[in-house]
Amino acid sequence: MSKRPEITISTLDAERLEDLLASLPKATFVGHKELEAELDRANVVEPHEVPPTVVTMNSKVKFNVESSSDEFELTLVYPKDMDASGKTISILSPVGSALLGLSQGDEIEWPKPGGGLLKVKVKEVVSQPEREGVFHR
Repeated sequence: MSKRPEITISTLDAERLEDLLASLPKATFVGHKELEAELDRANVVEPHEVPPTVVTMNSKVKFNVESSSDEFELTLVYPKDMDASGKTISILSPVGSALLGLSQGDEIEWPKPGGGLLKVKVKEVVSQPEREGVFHR
């Protein structure tokens, strides 16, 4: 796998994600180990210090997946905030986990369930709570 880009997450997201992972049986979430490793390697900063072009929880992001020619625009959410609108993506999905902490223009290879890799590229962070001054969502 190629070198992964640097990622940045807020202290609030880090705490909530660590609590979420601790609450899940490891066998029920295929990417558990990978998401834990991302949290361990992340540059963790206070919410008001998150750069405006970084994908945080509840950010709306335009991205593409190399295996598809489609561009997606979805909001990265916790599982409890998933809805049927088709406009959200769970942090527990492979693509959702891959997006966390990336900056606009970054791409990352991420393990797919069942083997292989997918390549995700962030095109634009359309909206981000921290950029809008929302630090305690």
